[in-house]
Amino acid sequence: MNSPLLNVSDALCRISRRHTLKVSEFSIRTGEHWCVFGGNGAGKSLLAKLVSGELIAGRSHVEYESGFSPEDDILIVSFEEQQKLWALDNRHDISEFSDSAQDQGTTVAALILGAAVPDSRFDALLLALDLLPLQHRGIRFLSSGQVRKALIARALYRRPRLLILDDPLESVDRDSQRRITEVLRHWLGPENSTLLLCRREQDLLPGITHLALMENLSLGVTGQLALIQTSEDYARIAHRVPKIPVQLPPLIQGAKSLAHEGSEPSIELREVTAGYNGKVVLDRLSWIMQRAHHTLIEGPNGSGKSTLLSLIDGENHKAYGQEVYLFGSKRGSGETLWDVKARFGIVSNELHNKYVKGWKVIDVVVSGFFDSVGLYDDSGASERTTALAWLRIFGVEALAADYYHELSFGQQRVVLLARAMVKHPAILILDEPTVGLDDYFRTLILATVDLIAATTATQIIYVSHTAGEKPTCINQKLLFADGKVTVHPPHGYRKSKPQLST
Repeated sequence: MNSPLLNVSDALCRISRRHTLKVSEFSIRTGEHWCVFGGNGAGKSLLAKLVSGELIAGRSHVEYESGFSPEDDILIVSFEEQQKLWALDNRHDISEFSDSAQDQGTTVAALILGAAVPDSRFDALLLALDLLPLQHRGIRFLSSGQVRKALIARALYRRPRLLILDDPLESVDRDSQRRITEVLRHWLGPENSTLLLCRREQDLLPGITHLALMENLSLGVTGQLALIQTSEDYARIAHRVPKIPVQLPPLIQGAKSLAHEGSEPSIELREVTAGYNGKVVLDRLSWIMQRAHHTLIEGPNGSGKSTLLSLIDGENHKAYGQEVYLFGSKRGSGETLWDVKARFGIVSNELHNKYVKGWKVIDVVVSGFFDSVGLYDDSGASERTTALAWLRIFGVEALAADYYHELSFGQQRVVLLARAMVKHPAILILDEPTVGLDDYFRTLILATVDLIAATTATQIIYVSHTAGEKPTCINQKLLFADGKVTVHPPHGYRKSKPQLST
């Protein structure tokens, strides 16, 4: 048997005052493709940081093969890496100083190649991952799913000795999932090594050879995939069932709603066109969201879904001068940006990217009252009580005093949903809200969204790439496909009483 690329032994690493990572023994050899399986907050990402040398407290517990350099021989594809990339590229944005008022920033080709000269593998990866049309576009103009494909192309082009993949199929459309799975199938061979971080059974990649289970920041049983998958420990982690709330607490039920009065549609677009860099992504779109609607938005990465949302929630200035009506008033008729934002609660990848270090969980949730990234206004006891009530609904009230940046990506996502709901918004925009969540939290989130729709005046706009994953309250759909947007039902609305998940 060949010697391990790396070996972890007797690691006991303090992560915070209340959390310690425990790894007794773990090693990876060339040709082994490991999956570390566990729910949100189990410690998977911390284990990846440990083996890659990023966790300073654990460096003395990791031994690498002679000639193996974690800085040069390990590449990571994760949402955290996307966040770092996004932040770096935006810090270097010089568009306001450019004659054209545009700065492409890092292009897809530059991201993949780095300082390397392109060869036949570069073109093959662009073709396989459908990145050819995007190779000269700046990553700041791409959807989250498109950036994910570019990061995977970069990793495979550079051929690391160990590739760490944190849920690579998340936040991408179905065609992209198929393409990613196919290119990774060729990678998962005897000459390479992989560490896959996985939260859901269905996201295990073909070609995985070994499985390690994680719970409560502790690495548990490890071994051959087929053996571990038949264990009771695996079944317990994979098939956890949440306690679904059957009603909202009286405090929340009695909260003042921002829903509008009257019979006007909540949202109306008449022949609206929008795009960027000369590319039209919405072409003369007409859409009415009546007050009884809960709307699903579906479509592939880059099809214009996020552009549509930005026209609605106040982020996109191209709404001005067009027929965009919110709650009966035309955009640009005297309202401020904050007047618009006050009516919406939002969970999105873009919002997720904006939160950095320094904020406690309770502060992040309370900031939803003020539509700020972080808490800069004085908040009272009532705001904090409401924030704690929403954290309790999602089963994460124990995290209230923790620092947000110390949570797992999935836990952060749940906190952002609590943040979106504290002000009882007229419309709750959920742009891929279950990204990074295990099945336990996905079930809980979807059921809670149905409860919100059934028992409050809040309307739902739900964006999803996952087939069949949507709340049951949905009674309208916008389908983005082949450069067109179709609305179902096309006229008026189909009255549908939201049903609570059981």
